[in-house]
Amino acid sequence: MRVVMFGYQTWGHRTLKALLDSEHDVATVVTHPKSEHAYEKIWSDSVAELAEEHGIPVVIRNRPDDEELFDLLKSADPDIIVANNWRTWIPPRIYGLPRHGTLNIHDSLLPKYAGFSPIIWAMINGESEVGVTAHLMDEVLDAGDIVEQRAVAVEPTDTATDLFHKTVALIAPVAIGALARIAAGETEFTKQDRSQATFFHKRSEKDIHVNWDWPAEVLERLVRAQSAPYPAAFTFHKGKRLEILAAVVSEGRYGGTPGRIFYREDDGVVIVAGADARTGRNHGLAITRVRTEDGSELPATEYFTSLGGYLTSRP
Repeated sequence: MRVVMFGYQTWGHRTLKALLDSEHDVATVVTHPKSEHAYEKIWSDSVAELAEEHGIPVVIRNRPDDEELFDLLKSADPDIIVANNWRTWIPPRIYGLPRHGTLNIHDSLLPKYAGFSPIIWAMINGESEVGVTAHLMDEVLDAGDIVEQRAVAVEPTDTATDLFHKTVALIAPVAIGALARIAAGETEFTKQDRSQATFFHKRSEKDIHVNWDWPAEVLERLVRAQSAPYPAAFTFHKGKRLEILAAVVSEGRYGGTPGRIFYREDDGVVIVAGADARTGRNHGLAITRVRTEDGSELPATEYFTSLGGYLTSRP
């Protein structure tokens, strides 16, 4: 089939590479300009550079809603648009232009985790698996019929970085598998159960700020979800920002006030956690490695030279 590709960052790059390695003909590529947003500088393989290396025309847009782009797409005469990690709304006259519509590749197991940063949100929420979905685009974001979907398990020690690599590896088989079904003439695909749909916003500084009222199990997943190269989860100690690079759920149960620097356990320093920590029924978060404001990384047992005091939400 003749394809126009909309995409950005590594997700779009892998999608374009899969198309280039397939039997399909890529006529035009539409991508975003480079961004200074913290999360958009991560996994930033260039879609434009890959297209240019293969002599494919490239169009740079923040939004695909101008007449010049619409005319270019009509001239390209695509059988289908394939999109992955396109960051703004695609209007109906664009996604409905090709003969087979638009196939969107999304890095979650839709209908759950539509929207942004699905892997990180899924890890924080303790999901047992993540994956990639190819669906036909309609007027509701990430809500169209599912053509192809594959899942991978979330292992107990996985980080968001691990899950990124696992899910990126699914892009090619999901995208090319979906195109094969469409090219073969299939038109009936799986409706999404909208009662199960969830939709998440972009992550920001506030989302990585540790809330000691959360249970230790959730905080431990937050730390793994903010693994390098993502910005690390952070708190404040004695008025200074302290990033938590590694932590585990404590073996013991510790009572008191959330945020209290309480006890040494193995290689960690346990922080009291959970809104109901006063009951003494909660595990704490045993921090094992930190990074200070000056960029120094060290074991938590070396950083916390004495116990007592609190980790706080403000300087």
